Amino acid sequence: MKRNTYAKEPETFLESVWDFIKTLMISMVIVFLVANFVARPIQVRGDSMYPTLESSSIGISNVLGRKMSGLKRFDIAIIYLKDKDEYLVKRVVGLPGETISYHGGTLYVNGEAVEEPFLDTWYRTQWGEPFMEDVEEITLEEGEYYCLGDNRPSSRDSRYYGPFYEEQIVAKGSFILYPFDQFGVKSW
Repeated sequence: MKRNTYAKEPETFLESVWDFIKTLMISMVIVFLVANFVARPIQVRGDSMYPTLESSSIGISNVLGRKMSGLKRFDIAIIYLKDKDEYLVKRVVGLPGETISYHGGTLYVNGEAVEEPFLDTWYRTQWGEPFMEDVEEITLEEGEYYCLGDNRPSSRDSRYYGPFYEEQIVAKGSFILYPFDQFGVKSW
């Protein structure tokens, strides 16, 4: 009788364990590379970006886009605070070299009023005045960004921490996976 040359010999226990360890190590390397160079998982904590992003929303952010195209005004930024081992989700309103201020709820960049179309008008009126406290002029240095939450009355942001440094901003944008009614790109 002819022996089937395609049949695999039964693996020993040690071979099975070694195969599992190799698969686990390869998976860990792939996850590390994707999370650090392509897309980072995020979970929104708190209401500082409401109503744009809800607390407990889960999604992914764009690490590769951040590294390739940099940051633009009104990008959603994922900021890592190393000393607190904490991530923040905020919106970039001021870029390096600009002078930023707020007066009467209006953003001024280099002395000129700039509209913030992402702010929800209905939500803003529910708060009444002031939705945004005045912020005295601050001139950003090279590599500094002024970032605020969309829910200005309930956000710890550059008004509290000061400008964020470029190396603290690890990703931008958000593709929300959950809750399902928010599914999709919020800002890249």
